[in-house]
Amino acid sequence: MSVPYETAEYESAQSPESPEEHLARLLGRALNSFELPDEVIRELDCALAHDSSLHSAHHSAGLHRETYRHTWLLADGSAVTLWELAHNTAPGEEAQHEVYLDEEELHTATTRLALPYDTSDFELPVLTELGAVPEPRHAYVADNSPDHARRLLRRAENPDRPGKELAALLATAEGHEITQAFGRPGRTARAGVSFALYEHAFLLRDGREISLWEVEHTATPDGRHMCEVYTTPDAARAAMEHRAARHG
Repeated sequence: MSVPYETAEYESAQSPESPEEHLARLLGRALNSFELPDEVIRELDCALAHDSSLHSAHHSAGLHRETYRHTWLLADGSAVTLWELAHNTAPGEEAQHEVYLDEEELHTATTRLALPYDTSDFELPVLTELGAVPEPRHAYVADNSPDHARRLLRRAENPDRPGKELAALLATAEGHEITQAFGRPGRTARAGVSFALYEHAFLLRDGREISLWEVEHTATPDGRHMCEVYTTPDAARAAMEHRAARHG
């Protein structure tokens, strides 16, 4: 889903959507957002990170129904999930969005959208639960991957960023993939500071796979976006925790 760039591929990465912005966009399009408890909204307004994923999809004869899982990481280490339902009521119509606090409410709302049985050319598809599918391997893209690695390392501002030896290895990369990881800072960060964690996976010519972990945050004195790169997810998350603690 999830990442600060010089190409269109990295436009969203340069200024990742903050948890507050993501929440505002979700609530802005949901027709029933007013039904959510005020205390939940207040909790989400102080979230440190967020993650979104497609939970299920149902498409047929111009109609669609999709459900999404939106999860926010709170300052105390707990997480809050909202469920989004997107659907159209007739072929060609714009999607309508609804948001629910738990999966049972989502199921009830989905049941109300029963597909018509009296249309002879309407095919009832099987609901695909993407969450039950095994996690796929990296889907590498061969798009000047050595240059992608070079630009990633050049952006890194942390003193312990990967050195020349790893940079030389990545110069042989034949493919790469960027995904957003759900980081977990363990300490409180001041509201308005955003953290994002990304895995940059590279496929080398000899078949080896190497991943770099990018922390993108605004825990800086002037609030600007800063990029740090680490060789392990543990080191990246430790850096997030350290930055959150210093800024909290």
